[in-house]
Amino acid sequence: MAGMAAERFREWTAGLNAGQARVAVFERIRDIPYAIVPELNDARRYAEILTLGRGSCTPKHLLLCSMYQQLGLPVLYAVYPFSWAEVEVPYPPELRRLAQATSTSYHLACRVEIEGRLVLVDATLDPLLEVMGLPVNRDWDGLSDTRLPVHPSGEEVLHHPSEAASLRGTEPEAARHAFTAALNRWLDELRRQSTRTSPPQGGPNAGRGV
Repeated sequence: MAGMAAERFREWTAGLNAGQARVAVFERIRDIPYAIVPELNDARRYAEILTLGRGSCTPKHLLLCSMYQQLGLPVLYAVYPFSWAEVEVPYPPELRRLAQATSTSYHLACRVEIEGRLVLVDATLDPLLEVMGLPVNRDWDGLSDTRLPVHPSGEEVLHHPSEAASLRGTEPEAARHAFTAALNRWLDELRRQSTRTSPPQGGPNAGRGV
């Protein structure tokens, strides 16, 4: 799997300058469909997101950190506590009931040192989820803070990349499978609706916690 990650890195950054490569890696990881896949919340397995073609904030940002380090960028992991019941989306009634039964979860993003400042970089939500009104980070300039997809219920905690193995618990655990399975099904349906109602998009990129 390390070989595939290296191949994707070369493919995504070929011929680009530092700023363009930074944005290109972000967009490619952002565009991977968001879904909660607990087995990918592992510092040894996160790159499997590239073959599975879906994953949540944890594997997305473990991958982003790895690739940004290859670009020579210092990166820290940023962890935020949040509640699924307080995420501002129009949950169907049964999914809201399941969300309300969950306890505190943890969202993973990155703080990346860019031009002397620790910039918040969050590649969690894929563009087709804009149909929910969620804050998809489109058109990132590679310099500004991106938006978080959750409202943190506590302070940001930063971790060095060497602590990646300790971040395995940032997604709902096995006891929450009813919620995560229902959430994944709902998000897939929203993407299908978005695909049916949206005009074709041009350009090369067309078509745990949060």
